[in-house]
Amino acid sequence: MLSKKEKIAYGLGDTASNIIFQTVMLFLTFFYTDIFGISPAIVGSMFLLVRIIDAVTDPLMGALADNTKSRHGKYRPYLLWLALPFAFCSVLAFTTPDFSENGKVWYAFATYTLLMLAYTAINIPYSALGGVLTADPNERVSVQTYRFIFGMLGGLLVTACTLPLVEYFGQGDQARGYQWTIAAMSLLGMILFLLCFAGTRERVHAPANQKITLRSGMSTLWQNDQWRILCVAALFLLTGMVLRNTLAIYYVKYFLGRDDLVTSFVTLGMIGNIAGVAMAQWLSTKVDKVKAYIGLQLISAVICVLGFFISPEQIKMAFALHFFWSFFLQMATPLLWAKMADTVDYGHYKTGIRVTGLVYSSIVFFIKLGLAVGGALAGWLLAVYGYQANQAQSAETLNGLLLSFTFWPAICSVLVAIVMTRYTLYNARVQQIATDLAARH
Repeated sequence: MLSKKEKIAYGLGDTASNIIFQTVMLFLTFFYTDIFGISPAIVGSMFLLVRIIDAVTDPLMGALADNTKSRHGKYRPYLLWLALPFAFCSVLAFTTPDFSENGKVWYAFATYTLLMLAYTAINIPYSALGGVLTADPNERVSVQTYRFIFGMLGGLLVTACTLPLVEYFGQGDQARGYQWTIAAMSLLGMILFLLCFAGTRERVHAPANQKITLRSGMSTLWQNDQWRILCVAALFLLTGMVLRNTLAIYYVKYFLGRDDLVTSFVTLGMIGNIAGVAMAQWLSTKVDKVKAYIGLQLISAVICVLGFFISPEQIKMAFALHFFWSFFLQMATPLLWAKMADTVDYGHYKTGIRVTGLVYSSIVFFIKLGLAVGGALAGWLLAVYGYQANQAQSAETLNGLLLSFTFWPAICSVLVAIVMTRYTLYNARVQQIATDLAARH
């Protein structure tokens, strides 16, 4: 069994990642439209366009990590090497130079692309590291539970502190406030990545004579039918999650009409995330991971739909539903990431080749594609329904905002549940595969 100290150290890496991930998911669209002055349609298109670059860089990064040889292992070194560049790119993305309208668009595109490249380069090795800390399928759920509890603590830091820090640093200048807020958070994230590097060890290794090219690795991946299912599920999951979380600020500010409650709303959602993640380990001991995951998606969908029937005056009910949506949806997250490690074992068992980095990088690509699609949908839907930044919105806009905040994320959760009915790596089969692999080696 891994020590709690090592699990915490691994979790600190996700605290660092989430400081940026949650900031992008919750605030970047709003920052671009209301602070930097870019139209929501352009923002949505930009988010999606950057994913084309990820389609190339993500598998390259996975293959690079799988072939890395150093005294620190295959995946840990990247936490040491890239902590500072990642922090620097984060600050650039939230900097607002005084450019022309076209200049702002090009600057936003360039710096967002750099940020996503840096995120790829550090987060894919970090994610793959979780699959080589232990070979025990049960311990993997525990590792991912620690990871996402600490990851959500990073998100809680973002939701609770971002707007107050923007006000504190900016003193009325929101552009300056965002820049210095992200600088402070990025410095903290850099330190946490270094602590993660220092506190973890790699224990599960690929066969000693294994040599992988990108082409052979991708061919091996395609033979892994369970990997393909997780990729599709990840795409639908993140699309719905990011769409709802991106629109949360707009929902509170314009539909509920309570600009003063934005921080409270997103913070409560993050508390729900943490509570849900904390329950994942317990749930996995009572119900098979696959069945639990499907059930949690359907519960989340129902809660989302209920939100459509909430009026602007029902503030407490709106807050309660957002809390419970966050709670049940995020309870499933450690189960998903534990299944990724199970899928690596399954591919190794089926083909004799272990491609940990490529499995994680490809699924992370679909996660980021969902991040982009969700963000793009948010921007496009705001444009379609006639959203005007910092103005009173029409009844049509408000109704469209409500529909986009509730029904679309619910549909995504239902699609995830349908896709996962084809996933066959139930607990008993995963345990047998682990036993067979141990016997082989």
